[in-house]
Amino acid sequence: MAEAAADTAAAGCPVDGPGLFTREFVADPYPAYAHLRAHAPVHRTTLPSGVEAWLVTRYADARQALADTRLSKNPRHSEQAWKQGKVGVPGEQRSGIGAHLLNLDPPDHTRLRRLVSKAFTPRRAEDFRPRVQELTDRLIDGFAAGGEADLIHDFAFPLPIYAVCDLLGVPAADQDDFRTWAGMMIRHGSGPRGGVARAVRHMRGYLKDLIHRKRGDLGDDLISGLIRASDHGEHLTEDEAAAMAFILLFAGFETTVNLIGNGLRTLLTHPDARARLTVDPETRIGPAVEELLRYDGPVELATWRFTTVDTPIGGVVVPAGEPVLVVLASADRDGRRFPDADTLDLERADNQHLAFGHGIHYCIGAPLARLEGQIAITTLLRRLPDLELAEPPGELRWRGGLIMRGLQRLPVRFTPEPGSGRSAPEPAGVRPAAP
Repeated sequence: MAEAAADTAAAGCPVDGPGLFTREFVADPYPAYAHLRAHAPVHRTTLPSGVEAWLVTRYADARQALADTRLSKNPRHSEQAWKQGKVGVPGEQRSGIGAHLLNLDPPDHTRLRRLVSKAFTPRRAEDFRPRVQELTDRLIDGFAAGGEADLIHDFAFPLPIYAVCDLLGVPAADQDDFRTWAGMMIRHGSGPRGGVARAVRHMRGYLKDLIHRKRGDLGDDLISGLIRASDHGEHLTEDEAAAMAFILLFAGFETTVNLIGNGLRTLLTHPDARARLTVDPETRIGPAVEELLRYDGPVELATWRFTTVDTPIGGVVVPAGEPVLVVLASADRDGRRFPDADTLDLERADNQHLAFGHGIHYCIGAPLARLEGQIAITTLLRRLPDLELAEPPGELRWRGGLIMRGLQRLPVRFTPEPGSGRSAPEPAGVRPAAP
């Protein structure tokens, strides 16, 4: 029996178990991933888009694949049928925003990452702490007196948008536009629908105009830093600038939306763990956020990789030119790496999760996302101590999509906070739509 299972796994064939990409899978993918880890850890499947790809589900294999130079981020290395569009291509390629950090290999990746890396260091993120705290309190002020809220729409969504706009140097008068484009991105993900392409066109045009305006008045923001770098020989093309805007939205925005939303849902459904966190939040929030990232992280699958040569992964030889998707959500629930992997342990030691990836494509926005998650969660639980879900956990719906994992809504109720009012600006046009 064990030999048969091993033969099936080695061939990359599925074994009967929970279905992939069903409605039940979107709500809770972890049973299906556990089945794949046990029976077909490197598994070739057909995605909802029609693209055939290999899923890598065990921690050791995932970590290897994320750092393997034989796996390219550039779709030009994919098989000929993919290039010709006969089996579909990733949505961002169709939207004209493919030349960003997540789709490039060295040396282009090295050059572009160097342009933005200084803006996302742990020290720079820590310098941003007072502003993140101010934004967090303003947003809570906006709903704390009402006794109920949708923590995605009212809190987790706008917080990183305000933060990334400040980081980029987007003037306050223009931030409503950025929130609208971000709303289009989170509704449609990186799919081929028109919303993404329209948002990218708007961002491309806006960024070109903002660069022109800032040249005469450079500040300490990221756009000014890109201008200085370009002026000193690190050339950034218009297409690269548009693609950079796209990836910064994801590096500084959608990952954080899901970190906060998923993390709060987890705490609200694990009252004992939440109670321990609130006893000493300043000390415990760091390890707690790492465990929330591992347990139900914001990114379900790492972005596309393509084998440049026949590449062995987990005992399976993946042919050259094949798409590979590393399943971060599965790797971080692998009991071979994490004892009691399906148990939430906010004080877990040796928590080297892969929620932000691994290797040269490790999430550039991780320090800022961690900071925002820590401040958002501790502040909300401190100010609204009796916060609870306003509907059963099983009725919460998740946004459809392949890469990211996040909730559509997170309705809660609580005792109104005296003295609070709606002092925070209303997020314009950013309520995530149903998939």
